[in-house]
Order: sequence, then structure tokens, then C-alpha cells
Amino acid sequence: MTGPGDRPRGTASPPTRRRAVHGAGEAAERAADGLCRLVSHRLEGVSAVYRGEDGDWIVNVDVVELARIPDTTSLLATYEVVLDPAGELLQYRRVARYRRGAQDQ
Repeated sequence: MTGPGDRPRGTASPPTRRRAVHGAGEAAERAADGLCRLVSHRLEGVSAVYRGEDGDWIVNVDVVELARIPDTTSLLATYEVVLDPAGELLQYRRVARYRRGAQDQ
């Protein structure tokens, strides 16, 4: 027996919607979490967060790609992560790779 709010068997649950991202801090957290799950690298930090012209969030996430001893020779990478206004990860790409001890170019 089914009640008024029950779904018939065999039907999928409606997709859960995330609430919109409120602020740069939340965008940074969602981008870092999503990227680390995909690339399996240790998070180093977030170096930039901004809104694109279409309302998407663009976040630069820094990760350790190859840990070395001494730590100043470890290889790090910066990934550009794009989130839609609701915080869903749309795409990512590596935009830089560098040695920790290297100066900015």
C-alpha cells in the first residue's frame, strides 16, 4: 500500500539540489574538496577565488603532486577549478606545476 508521498517502485529518487554557494570561502571549500577527490593529491591551499562573467566560481587550488625530501624540492601544482553558481564542479585543469622552493615567474 502506498501513501500520498510514496513513489511507485522502480522510480528514481529526485536529484538532490545543493544550495547556491554563498561567498568565496564556501566556493574555495567546495572546489578544494571536489578536486582532491578527483586527483588524489594532498591539498596545499587555495590561492585565488573569483566570479566569472557568467556567475561561475573560478578557484585556484594548490596541491602537492610529488612530496620529496627536503620539502623545498617537492613538486606542487595549481589547478583551476570551475564551479557553477550552485557549487557543482564543472571542470578543472592544471595551470601550473612548480618546485616548492622556486620563485614566482
